[in-house]
Amino acid sequence: MKNLERVRWRARRGLLELDIVLGRFIEAHYAQLDETERDAFEVLLDMPDNPLWDMIAGKQDATRGEQQALLEKIRAV
Repeated sequence: MKNLERVRWRARRGLLELDIVLGRFIEAHYAQLDETERDAFEVLLDMPDNPLWDMIAGKQDATRGEQQALLEKIRAV
């Protein structure tokens, strides 16, 4: 589970809102994601905090198609 620990660490952000939302998503759904979704999640984690929060909050569109479905899952948490 080293990958899960690494993802949890990468999901720790400067914005409290992101910490809460991403942490809940990882605990509830990360284990069930397929490889494509995990790769898309890694790309999201590479983003700066404010653009990432804007995407999660629906203020900005996803840059890749697979990210949109993943963002919907994150929003549902």
